[in-house]
Amino acid sequence: MNQLVYQDDFGEYFVNETEIEDFPRFQFRGILLDTSRHYLPLHAILKTLDAMSYNKFNVFHWHIVDDPSFPYQSSTFPDLSSKGAFHPSTHVYTQIDVKRVIAHARLRGIRVLAEFDSPGHTQSWGKGQPGLLTPCYKGTVPSGTFGPVNPANSSSYKFMTHLFKEVTSVFPDSYVHLGGDEVDFTCWKSNPDVRGFMLKMGFGTDYTKLESYYMEKLGLNKTAIVWQDVFDYHEKLCCSSLSVVEVWKGGCYLCEVRRVTKAGLRVVLASPWYLDQPGPTHDWARYYTVWPLAFKGTEQQKKLVIGGEVCMWGEYVDATNLSPRLWPRASAAGERLWSDEKMTSSVIDAFPRLVDFRCRLLRYRVMLI
Repeated sequence: MNQLVYQDDFGEYFVNETEIEDFPRFQFRGILLDTSRHYLPLHAILKTLDAMSYNKFNVFHWHIVDDPSFPYQSSTFPDLSSKGAFHPSTHVYTQIDVKRVIAHARLRGIRVLAEFDSPGHTQSWGKGQPGLLTPCYKGTVPSGTFGPVNPANSSSYKFMTHLFKEVTSVFPDSYVHLGGDEVDFTCWKSNPDVRGFMLKMGFGTDYTKLESYYMEKLGLNKTAIVWQDVFDYHEKLCCSSLSVVEVWKGGCYLCEVRRVTKAGLRVVLASPWYLDQPGPTHDWARYYTVWPLAFKGTEQQKKLVIGGEVCMWGEYVDATNLSPRLWPRASAAGERLWSDEKMTSSVIDAFPRLVDFRCRLLRYRVMLI
């Protein structure tokens, strides 16, 4: 609605009288924020939600915890944040904070998708939950370091069951992101108990089967989203527990989309919209000229592509540079995910729209540069 307001040469504001017939091309139009590698204060998250609504994004993918820190304050396992966060009181998200984010998002038509990535990316978890991570070995003795969640311990699954029971009650969305990416098998291979478990389960030396087993055991009463790696390991299996696969790897990402949809699974495309690396704000055309359905496949396959996501990982991003790194580059992805590409295929035509929209964002105090 705010885009209908314009200002004349005399500073007066007017609203165009118009009829609008519009609808989103994709149902899932997301932005990921990583609050583990750098803690993002609440005001930065709320400001991003405001900007998302201006750009017609409707899913806030909250990558809330990871290796560096565990800022989510769990009521069931309070030691996870008290020992795993950068600071136990100033760098955490309380239950009240989470509710505020969810309420702020809901009023703007945005869903909050929580991600608790495992079995890898869990070093911060082990600080507050002893026995959860796999002890690594050097030869026949423990090295003193730890790897991913220990999939050979039944206690690991009991812990995950209790944690996700809380998570799924705190975050009401029907989706939950289980992660599953970039699992380093080195520590598992070194651990004699894990090797014994592999032998018992008949997995041989195929550690992708062990991760598949772990992910299958995380059965939830919600729709699970997983990173592409999990599908890579499941592809030759039944894939019964996988509902949505997020394609993130580079190269021929449309080839990956085709492969996943051919298996009958839904897809969220993230590969071409990683914006966390530094780049000029005008470098947006490459994100605009992404055609998510430009792969060889049936119409049924293409219906399985439910949308896409802009990813803002936190290695180089904190509250000081979040907005100018996101906008207006993410705006290009936002239009691609909302509009019919037959009507919005021209970068030349899009340029004046984006220039004008960038000015609007500045007036809304979004881009603090």
